[in-house]
Amino acid sequence: MAKVLIIGEHDGQTLNPATAKTVQGASGLGIDDIDIVLFGTALDDVAAQAAAVNGVSRVLTCVHDDFAHPLASRIAPEVAAIAGDYSHILTGSTTFGKDLLPRAAALIGVNQVSDIMEVIDARTFKRPIYAGNAIVTVEVPEGGPVVGTIRSASFAAAGEGGNAEISGLEPQAEDPGHTRFVRVEGSGGDGPDLASADVVVSGGRALGSADNFAIIFSLAQKMGAAVGASRAAVDAGYVPNELQVGQTGKIIAPDLYFAIGISGAIQHLTGIKDAGTIVAINKDADAPIFEIADFGLVGDLFELVPELEKAV
Repeated sequence: MAKVLIIGEHDGQTLNPATAKTVQGASGLGIDDIDIVLFGTALDDVAAQAAAVNGVSRVLTCVHDDFAHPLASRIAPEVAAIAGDYSHILTGSTTFGKDLLPRAAALIGVNQVSDIMEVIDARTFKRPIYAGNAIVTVEVPEGGPVVGTIRSASFAAAGEGGNAEISGLEPQAEDPGHTRFVRVEGSGGDGPDLASADVVVSGGRALGSADNFAIIFSLAQKMGAAVGASRAAVDAGYVPNELQVGQTGKIIAPDLYFAIGISGAIQHLTGIKDAGTIVAINKDADAPIFEIADFGLVGDLFELVPELEKAV
């Protein structure tokens, strides 16, 4: 029987938007039976949010102290233990999904399909290769479930209004014991999450220093936007690497993206190709970023960005 299992991602309080986008991606499979499984210690609020996603049949909540932190080494055996009931096992192509699903696929004994950006049929998909410069069609052979990550930037989130059944699920596997949670380190901040923000303001190496990056943070705060950065800016130490946008950073699809002092290397463009509107500010009129930008301002960013902030 064809059934889809989606591993839900959350922070204990809020369902990650990538999960609703995974549901939307799964809707192209032509399978009406879609379950979301959640792992955690207190899941009532998150389960209610998952149950409200259109297209979801059931929400399974697996509650245990082991799941206080989303360790892939602990969750993957649980996914593998219940995989036999499903024809498809999916999650978002986020840091969480990229860590978890390869482990689960290995335990199940199948190959994983990464970064699904288009569903052709139940076992045929399109995904990017060569930093997004080419798209390959992948067909999964019969003989096991389809295990794959859904490229969040390629799908809109499924709407709300659903009323899925919520039921408990007992842990099925033992803790392998080789991994433990130590701590989370990050830059903090009160702005929106970069991976799911509707508006992103990114800065590049042209900012010149970490201190100068303050004008990017200031503009982003005024706009209620997330802050991003090019790899060059991260490598130069201006901002932490969790803000990197691009092939080796985060692949994002905001409605509005500002590229400030970013030349437009292919590595960076890979991360923003699905953005709705791209605005570029650069003093070099021949910068590659202007080839893909919807709007461009040629000039000194240290003059233009403050003026833009005043206008906002």
